[in-house]
Amino acid sequence: MWGPALETPKTTIVTDGHESSLEGLEGSLRAEDALAKRSVPFLMVKMFGAARRTLIPRSGSLVARAKLPFVFGFLVTAIAALAALSWFHRNQTDEAHSAQVILNQIAVLTRDFNNLTLAALQKQNLTPEADREMLEARHALPKAVLSAHLHVYHTAALERVWPALDSYITSAGRQWFMMQFGDFDEAKQIDIQEVSPQFDLMQHQVQIAIEGEDKWAQGLALRARNEFLAAAILAATTILILFLRLQKQEHVGQLQEAERNALRESEERFRALTEQSTDIILIADNSGQIRYATPSVHTVLAVHGERLVGRNMIDLVHPDDFLETMRAGSRSVAYGQNPIVEFRLRHADGSWLHFECVVRNLTQHKNIGGIVYNARDITERKQTQEELLFNATHDVLTGLPNRALFLGRLQSVVDRMKRHPHPAAAVLFIDIDGFKVVNDCYGHATGDVLIKAVSNRLRACMRSDGTIARMGGDEFTVLVEDVTDPSDAIRVAERIQSSFAKPFLLEGHEVFKSISIGIALTSPEVPAEAVLQNADIAMYRAKSQGKACSELFDRAMHEQVMSRLLLEAKLRYALENEELALHYQPIVAVDTGAVQGFEALLRWQPSGLNSIPPSTFVPLAEQCGLIVPISVWVLKKACLEAASWQQRYPADPPLYVSINISSKHFSHAGFIGHVKDALEESAVDPRSVTIEFTEGLAMNDVAATGQTMSQLRTLGVKMSIDDFGTGYSSLSYLRRFPVDTLKIDQSFVATMDAENYAIVKTIIGLAHNLDLKVVAEGVETAEQHRLLALAGCGSAQGHLFAEPMPAKSVGVFIESKLRRPRQTKQRALARSTAGL
Repeated sequence: MWGPALETPKTTIVTDGHESSLEGLEGSLRAEDALAKRSVPFLMVKMFGAARRTLIPRSGSLVARAKLPFVFGFLVTAIAALAALSWFHRNQTDEAHSAQVILNQIAVLTRDFNNLTLAALQKQNLTPEADREMLEARHALPKAVLSAHLHVYHTAALERVWPALDSYITSAGRQWFMMQFGDFDEAKQIDIQEVSPQFDLMQHQVQIAIEGEDKWAQGLALRARNEFLAAAILAATTILILFLRLQKQEHVGQLQEAERNALRESEERFRALTEQSTDIILIADNSGQIRYATPSVHTVLAVHGERLVGRNMIDLVHPDDFLETMRAGSRSVAYGQNPIVEFRLRHADGSWLHFECVVRNLTQHKNIGGIVYNARDITERKQTQEELLFNATHDVLTGLPNRALFLGRLQSVVDRMKRHPHPAAAVLFIDIDGFKVVNDCYGHATGDVLIKAVSNRLRACMRSDGTIARMGGDEFTVLVEDVTDPSDAIRVAERIQSSFAKPFLLEGHEVFKSISIGIALTSPEVPAEAVLQNADIAMYRAKSQGKACSELFDRAMHEQVMSRLLLEAKLRYALENEELALHYQPIVAVDTGAVQGFEALLRWQPSGLNSIPPSTFVPLAEQCGLIVPISVWVLKKACLEAASWQQRYPADPPLYVSINISSKHFSHAGFIGHVKDALEESAVDPRSVTIEFTEGLAMNDVAATGQTMSQLRTLGVKMSIDDFGTGYSSLSYLRRFPVDTLKIDQSFVATMDAENYAIVKTIIGLAHNLDLKVVAEGVETAEQHRLLALAGCGSAQGHLFAEPMPAKSVGVFIESKLRRPRQTKQRALARSTAGL
């Protein structure tokens, strides 16, 4: 069916099977490859040995000049032959690769043909599309076979492909005719018996042929590479021979010229380096006389090096550094060292530059014969170091010494006192009063201007032996030496104080600022840090005395401060250790003596110490930030106790508790929340809780105070102004504030003379007119009680009625009052009648 295009030459091959033929092919290829690998390297070794013997004979120099043409001819012939062989073998390799491509194409076409046949058999139907694809395969396969026959093949395995291909094509054609006539059963029988085995055999033979051609191509490629490498080596050997021959002729002249050029370049390089370098090199003898100076001297010092030759180094080196420089040269000569020394050299403009110099002894060198000073300019580095040191020991804003430098100088004074009897020194610790106001009103930039002005004013006040320093912020210190008596330091402080009587000009405004000064004297046994601390303590004492004054430190101050620090440390654990307690002082009716309520009074009993009065630890708690948690505890504790009283001793109106509130807690953002929490946790009637605050607190910030009072009023608690009459209340604000009670300060009650009694009656009358209750504090005598009754005072408290008592005694006190209400009322009426 395929026609004459598929006829193949008949070649008889005697073989024992496919495997034996493949093994024979592989054996022949390995033998050829081994021969190629042995022959080319052998030829290369022989050629290189011949060239080496020609160039380097066993004896004598290059004398066999007659052999050179023969050697060159032999080498050129060998190179041409190897190149031709390499080209020929590369062409054969390309042909083998083309044969592999065609065989692969035949394998793919027959595989496609077989797949189409199998698909038609499975479907039992020969579609037009399948018939068209089969026709395309029948046209493509003869072309591929024809191309295969046109190539030259190098393996015997290819001869076994054509019979297998013919058999498969014949059977496949017959099978296809069967399917065209619709006899699919017969076609399937033919596929099983003939087509499939012949297809497998044909594919196997094609694969063996492809592998054979591939191995043949690899062997040829390896041989071509070896031949090309041998040709390249021979070409390189030829070029090397020519190069060595020519180089030999010019070698001597080139060496001489190279030496001359190297010497000239070295001289030019050295000259350029010495002229452009920032380092200078001086050569001098042992006496310091300069024998040579590099041209870079002019770049660095603006002095020509020739002018320095013959001069002594003393004319160039700073007098303070000359001796050390000469000693470095002597050490270099005597001990063979290369010491490093720093000195200053004079510039042409008269200034001094800093140099770091390495000194070397080259007096024995034939071309030098002197001591070499190799110096580098380190002026900028020195300036940077000095600037860094200055910044580390001085205040950036004012340029004054800082704390570290001041303490160092102060410690030097103390150490000097330890070594030798010497007058003491005084430290003045200065703080600007109200400096924060300047920052708040004018800004920090203006505050910095004030700091600078203060530093300048302090400089103008001090003698040349005084050291002024800035500690930070608005704090300054002054060290006054040679103080024979404390009055010397006090006079200095007074002089400084008087200088601050003049105003400072800030933002176009005259601002007056005072200072507080603490004075401490040095002693051999007190370190510098302690002296400074003592002066700081004295300064704070001066501030507590009203500011704008000076205080001299004494031992009592130190003990007081240490005692305060110890007390503060213990106070921080007072709540945790349950050392705080509330005592309650009854508030009674003046006319009947009936108990109306109690004032909660805070007490502190530290473990192992005596009881601390509230006047001592309450201000301390306010200063160290403990007053708020303590006050919250007082609120909760007092409300719980009041709820307990009301449950056990019901009365109408119910017993109330009066709680003192610190100004810091009253102005705290969480104050209202704290009161609300205490009321909710205790479930006490808010109307039976009275919040006490001082007259000064009420007038401190009227708007904020009024808002807080309104919130308290919303909660239902009552309010009382404590110590009324000692502050500066405005009656108009008093009328606007929602207070319920005025408490007359005990200072008016304690001395009930005509003047104080008039004040008491005035306060009582004012309270009645404003519909406020009045409580008199500190009632201790019957006479005071009588006068208060005459004045119309409603309530009172004091030792006359009862001293403050712990919570457990409150119930006993109330019960005792309940058992004797009639006698108490009768005595009260008798006292009132006697007074009338």
